[in-house]
Amino acid sequence: METFKVLFVDDEVDFLETLLKRMKKRQLNVFGVNSGEAAMAYLKQHYVDIVVLDVRMPGMDGIETLRNIKKISPLTEVIMLTGHACLEIAQEGMELGAFDYLMKPINIDELLYKLQDAFQKKSIQQEKIQRLKEVMTARPSAMSDSRTV
Repeated sequence: METFKVLFVDDEVDFLETLLKRMKKRQLNVFGVNSGEAAMAYLKQHYVDIVVLDVRMPGMDGIETLRNIKKISPLTEVIMLTGHACLEIAQEGMELGAFDYLMKPINIDELLYKLQDAFQKKSIQQEKIQRLKEVMTARPSAMSDSRTV
């Protein structure tokens, strides 16, 4: 399995520390912060592939954090986490570009599958963008060649 970087954002420190330990035991490259503001500061300094983001946090909540993540890093996949079932928030998160939505308490195996799926989606998007860039950089020379014929 290809390694990817994951940032966990949750204001419940015990939950966050336990989750990070469990992910590290599975050889994942994980980091954690306990607020939306700390997540944004971290993301401005470090590259991550996926953010696992708690919805309800004091200060900058999960939805606002998601909006900001997508502004600075549109290809970063975000999995929303909540202990409170709320269809409206889940729907809003998905509309803003969240990859998926999981309920606490989370099943670690389910989370691992979601992380792998999110990374696969991100990788496919990056490959498409790279191919597009290659086509776009090749096209001007191909066009100039056809004009000279």
